[in-house]
Amino acid sequence: MQQKQTEQAGYLAVTYCGLALPLRVMHSGAGYYIGTGSDELGPVSRESEEYFPNRGAAEAALKASNWTQKQTP
Repeated sequence: MQQKQTEQAGYLAVTYCGLALPLRVMHSGAGYYIGTGSDELGPVSRESEEYFPNRGAAEAALKASNWTQKQTP
């Protein structure tokens, strides 16, 4: 059974932090992005190369797997 994209752990969070956190839409001063984080830790990793102009665009990209995975932090 294949996991949904939103249930997959972020590559950078696992590789560099040892944390299996799910991908989700995040926001910073630069815009919306696909990343990982938690209520306890706050933002952990920016997984997408892209910033998106709004939450809807980022959610659509995450759902469609239409984004570019960063390879390094």
